[in-house]
Amino acid sequence: MSGKEGSLQEGVCDLVSPKGSFEGTIPEIYQNEGKENLYPIWYLKMENLPQKFTQLLLLQKSCPRDWETLVRKSWHQYGPEEKERLIEIQDLFAPSLGTQEEPQLVILYGAAGTGKSTLARHVSRAWRRGQLYRDHFQHVLFFSCRELAQCQQLSLAELIAQGQTVPTAPIRQILSRPEKLLFILDGIDEPAWVLEGQNPELCLHWSQTQPVHTLLGSLLGKSILPGASFLLTARTTALQKIIPSLGRPRWVEVLGFSESGRKEYFRKYFAKEKDAFKIFIFVELNPELSTLCVVPWVCWLVCTCLSQQMEQGGHLSLTSQTTTTLCLKYLSQSIQGQHLETQLRALCSVAAEGICRRRSLFSESDLHKQGLAQADIATFLKIGVLQQQPGSLSCSFAHLCLQEFFAAMACVLGDTEEKRDGTENYRIVETLMEVYGRQDLFSAPTIRFLFGLLSEQGVNAMKTLFNSQLPLHTPWELLGKARALPQHQHLHSLGLFHCLYEIQNVEFLTQALHGLQKKEVHGPTHMAHAVFQPNVSHLVVRTDVELMVVTFCIKFCCHGKTLQLNGAGQQRTTLMAPRIVLTRWTPITNASWNIFFFILNYTRSLEELDLSGNPLSYLAVQSLCNTLKHPGCHLKTLWLVNCGLTSSHCKVLASVIKTCSSLAELDLQLNDLGNHGVRLLCKALRNLACTLSILRLDQASLSDQVIMELQALEAEKPQLLISSTQKPRVMDPSKNTDEEEMGDSPISVKRQRLQPEEGSSQPAPLELFHSSPPSSPGDKPGTLGTDDDFWGPAGPVATEVVDREKGLYRVHLPMAGAYHCPNTGLHFVVTRAVTIEIAFCAWSQCLDRTPLQHSHMVAGPLFDIKAEQGAVTAVYLPHFVALQEGQMDASLFHVAHFQEHGMVLEKPARVEQHYTVLENPSFSSMGVLLKIFSAVGHNIPITSITLTYYHLSLKDVTLHLYLVPNDCTIRKAIDDEEMKFQFVRINKPPPVDSLYIGSRYIVSGSKKLEITPEELELCYRSPGESQLFSEIYVGHMDSGIKLQITDKKHNNLIWQSLLKPGDLRPVLPRIAPAPRDAPVLLHFVDQHREQLVARVTSVDPVLDKLHGLVLSEEEYEAVRTEATRPDKMRKLFSLSRSWSRDSKDLLYQALKETHPYLIMDLLEKLSGVSVGS
Repeated sequence: MSGKEGSLQEGVCDLVSPKGSFEGTIPEIYQNEGKENLYPIWYLKMENLPQKFTQLLLLQKSCPRDWETLVRKSWHQYGPEEKERLIEIQDLFAPSLGTQEEPQLVILYGAAGTGKSTLARHVSRAWRRGQLYRDHFQHVLFFSCRELAQCQQLSLAELIAQGQTVPTAPIRQILSRPEKLLFILDGIDEPAWVLEGQNPELCLHWSQTQPVHTLLGSLLGKSILPGASFLLTARTTALQKIIPSLGRPRWVEVLGFSESGRKEYFRKYFAKEKDAFKIFIFVELNPELSTLCVVPWVCWLVCTCLSQQMEQGGHLSLTSQTTTTLCLKYLSQSIQGQHLETQLRALCSVAAEGICRRRSLFSESDLHKQGLAQADIATFLKIGVLQQQPGSLSCSFAHLCLQEFFAAMACVLGDTEEKRDGTENYRIVETLMEVYGRQDLFSAPTIRFLFGLLSEQGVNAMKTLFNSQLPLHTPWELLGKARALPQHQHLHSLGLFHCLYEIQNVEFLTQALHGLQKKEVHGPTHMAHAVFQPNVSHLVVRTDVELMVVTFCIKFCCHGKTLQLNGAGQQRTTLMAPRIVLTRWTPITNASWNIFFFILNYTRSLEELDLSGNPLSYLAVQSLCNTLKHPGCHLKTLWLVNCGLTSSHCKVLASVIKTCSSLAELDLQLNDLGNHGVRLLCKALRNLACTLSILRLDQASLSDQVIMELQALEAEKPQLLISSTQKPRVMDPSKNTDEEEMGDSPISVKRQRLQPEEGSSQPAPLELFHSSPPSSPGDKPGTLGTDDDFWGPAGPVATEVVDREKGLYRVHLPMAGAYHCPNTGLHFVVTRAVTIEIAFCAWSQCLDRTPLQHSHMVAGPLFDIKAEQGAVTAVYLPHFVALQEGQMDASLFHVAHFQEHGMVLEKPARVEQHYTVLENPSFSSMGVLLKIFSAVGHNIPITSITLTYYHLSLKDVTLHLYLVPNDCTIRKAIDDEEMKFQFVRINKPPPVDSLYIGSRYIVSGSKKLEITPEELELCYRSPGESQLFSEIYVGHMDSGIKLQITDKKHNNLIWQSLLKPGDLRPVLPRIAPAPRDAPVLLHFVDQHREQLVARVTSVDPVLDKLHGLVLSEEEYEAVRTEATRPDKMRKLFSLSRSWSRDSKDLLYQALKETHPYLIMDLLEKLSGVSVGS
């Protein structure tokens, strides 16, 4: 890659050629393609080239972050209208959800370098191309406030002309419709001005000049063009001082790159794909560096440093953990081999003076005054530290953050080498406080860089750069003597945490954070009242960088022993024990968990970690367990309540239980661990190295055998308590099956002694049923079958088929409790006996009539449910979005109600891994929708299923293969359609990993097959529409074939299945259900299903006899993986529903050979039963 020395202007990178002209490719958020001799990209008048925009995360709020208190008493006091939500760029001027009013003033705010200016320029550019707001605005005018501030006087006509890329219309025409006019003011808080308008009674002609700040003030104050709209960008949210007539704007915080956006940036920066991949992998191996790259400016800095190293042919080396050390690395590499100590001092003075005077543009005379000769200026232009403004002789730093970095170096260096008393340092810092304001001091990048430069790494690097000793000061000393510290000693703000992270000094951090929970802490703006509730500190984080910084710092708080993380804005009861609560409203991804757990490799003061309520993916649990095994991690208590854990997670957790010497208490309640998962934990608990003394897990869903194993384990280890604070699932909530009063735990006296704590951190929510239902009676004629029954407190409840063709069913739930249907995924919690009617519906019949089809994605089945009002306290509607990927924000889920008067969107009470939960619901045609926004990524991760059907003639075999979302209504529609053509479904396992809507997949086989088409797109099609499938012509099938599905883009294998001749059985005509008074028509094994499930003592020998004859390899393994003998038999019977009578004869024969006494006993009780053999 050529010409890599670059610069970045507020998230935008422009390359500077060695001669100082702007040439080459531009690896940045806006990417120019194949053009040369470019002016800087921010100079919009010269920019007419196609650009690519990397999506940024945008968080809309009713008020900005600094207007709320960083540290809050409670989250329960804030209403739903105040909650934050991620939006897309096209939603900036969209009507508000509550009032439906369109905003006239939108303010993009955020930390330095997050891409605010980039986004503002993109709005202007996209509008010109007709891609954005074309119907909303007829004219969009872009202004750089740093450039506007250079103008003394302007008329309205001159201002408008300056904001146009090319003249588009006469001034009179533009002013005739002010409501169609958008002013974009970038960096409104950069100049030192107050935008106060003129007296509204003084009407000036549009051609009359006036001071620029007065003109802008009149526009913003609506004295002139009151119908015009404005888009402002600013770092600070304290804009009331700058714009007295601010009013109530829409606040949108720019958070930087999403995880996918960060990857995209690397790909755009490097011309060669292999270079981008190499660099990205290298950065990913450093979690702290990778996290810092969420900030676009820092991402550019990282790419530039590594690009320089690649061009020099050396090994990649970048161990920076902070932005300060990263800037020092960039500077040292850029001037490598050059002796520029004096020139660097002069440049630092230029930067400091500019910050103090709120200036970022410098003339040649400004630079000469500080001792920079023309040759020095050319050098800094060449290496990219400075960039020249097009059409003028003025220069600026490559990015405002870079100017602030040099200004911080000026604070450390002082005025001259001879001065060693630090007087000049204090003067500069005091001036900076006047510029930034004492209120926002720690949020200022210059102050953060100052902390970083006074770290051990920073001091050593500066000594090398300037080849001299430095006047050393601690930040507290520097700020204290500048009279800043007294106002901030009690303030623990996010800005201060960023400063403390930069210094990376253990002793300093311990001193600074001593008593974080003991001192009275006030909010950033309202200093009159305390915001800590006793013992509990609530802090808000939005991004992975903030999560990393805050987690790093609070480890050094000696009074903060417990850390609780509330993801996706969850509000849950908090223990009153001393703890620090981090709340994050934006999605927690696998990358978030990775940096969070990496920082906790050294826990220092932390002893307890509460992650309850946060869905944890398998990768997240692996990362957590790696941390728990780290020698520096000394956590004693870990809460993982309701984290979506399953038996697959238990294997990883078991490895920690038997090796972690510090962990004493583990809470795994409200997770579907299953019998197999609990057995894995028991095995680990028996390890002699295991020090766990308390294990909490749900026991009601476990088999009797596993409960006995838990009792035996407690007997073996008297120091171990296994308990549950949740009520077990029984027929009557207050009595067991023997009508006896019962306690909180059904297992042992020792566990009953461990009572639930007062104010437990986890309320007892409604417990979902275990995936394995209890033993059931034989198949009931006239019902959907056992998989379609609702499993409740007293066992299965049959579902009545009202109209199979219309998909209408009815179920009578006989008593209060929770009921779950495995096939549909529906779950009801009822307070009394109630009859519920359920109909399968098609989204296309309802959603296509609404505008939501363009902004929302179907995320689950659509049901028409009818039930008596008030009888149902909760309904769990299934969805197929893969929450475990961590990319989905729960606030994006809605439940759509289609009623006579129209459609209503309802916010669910909560969103779980496979369900959206409505409490005290009203019923209608209802289903789950997901708001689509591209910041999370173009593709949505979902759980999917494969459906394989066959039609067997005497000579040829033809298969139909579907890849669809895991939606029961789609599955039923495909089953019905295939049945019409006498195709029969073969049960095969689904893909293990989540797949992505919109992705394409290739179908292939192990031998020569005719596959049409070979490519399938994973998409959602309503049940009433034709579904996509591949037809596979096999021909004569004399041996097994392997079917595979691979990701077309990445060539990853996502599904494979072995199909044997034994899987194909002759197609049988559908037989009407036998009446109850004709048991002779039922096969022996069907007649005695209940007895066989309960009394077969050894299932594996039966399976061995059926393997290859009746059971395929996959079916054989599927039955064997069930945890208990009854569960294995239930699984076997679920497979037998599609068997022929001959196949059931083979099952009978296998049972007769392996369990002769059981079969004899059943035969003695039965007469006249045809066994078929």
